[in-house]
Amino acid sequence: MNQLPGTSSAEVKQKALELGFHKVGIAAVDGDDTEIKRLQAWIKLGYHADMEWMTSPKRQDIRLVMSDVRSLICVALNYYTPHQRPEGKEYGKISRYAWGRDYHKVMHKKLKALSLWLQGLGENIQARYYADTGPVQDKVWAQKAGIGWIAKNGNVITREYGSWVFLGEVLTNLELTPDKPHTQHCGNCTRCLEACPTDAITSPFVVDANRCIAYHTIENRQEKLPETIASNLQGWIAGCDICQDVCPWNQRFASPTDVDDFQPYPGNIAPKLIELAQISDQDWDQQFPASALRRIKPEMLRRNARANLDAFQQAQE
Repeated sequence: MNQLPGTSSAEVKQKALELGFHKVGIAAVDGDDTEIKRLQAWIKLGYHADMEWMTSPKRQDIRLVMSDVRSLICVALNYYTPHQRPEGKEYGKISRYAWGRDYHKVMHKKLKALSLWLQGLGENIQARYYADTGPVQDKVWAQKAGIGWIAKNGNVITREYGSWVFLGEVLTNLELTPDKPHTQHCGNCTRCLEACPTDAITSPFVVDANRCIAYHTIENRQEKLPETIASNLQGWIAGCDICQDVCPWNQRFASPTDVDDFQPYPGNIAPKLIELAQISDQDWDQQFPASALRRIKPEMLRRNARANLDAFQQAQE
């Protein structure tokens, strides 16, 4: 059993907060396979679409990621900014998470600092960090660590910030005192299910990526979007925040972030669809530097914008 010499779990969490994380919790690696079975059932239904990385055995056994892992230090970083999108149909909609600097870069810098601090506490201490970048079920571990709960739309909701948070974790071979798993507080609310224009939330807590606007605008590499998606984009060209925007927890508890990197880049709140539909590869490269939007290649961005323009035109005919 590897324990911290003279350092408590409380001190580990305090260090995470000092590094700028807004929430931190600790989860123990146990033998509970409830979430593993849930993931297997979801994959069996084909709800992961063509995201084959979701089928990695490592996602079902954290020990395949780090064989000696004993604890996960889970963190959350609030990214909400109070800016609002204009109403006009000439504008494209970009999900809030991608308005500013690439969250991977921001999270990794802080997670690396936390990991190096941990490793500096003693010999043989292992620490490996991830922020939506490895075969780790971020949301599952965040709930186990008491960060928040997995909501009916599949996002993690925190009491303090709603679901406008980025998640990350540090895997370690240290035996840390775990926090209590968070309880679920969606109650009878079904606003996210009712608001989704493509019925991607097939039932509470179950999301079918094949029907999800966010999946298709970000991950789908095909030349053309499915008609059921293209006709229901409602202006979205990069992700989709509909199920988050209608969530009562977000409407009541969204709080502006203190992370300057998450402030929107110029043009990300109100981009013109007509301009995005014909953006050149060079202009795309210049307009989205150090941005999570770089995952959406220029040909995909043009496709998404054109699909919106076509849908608006057809609606007027």
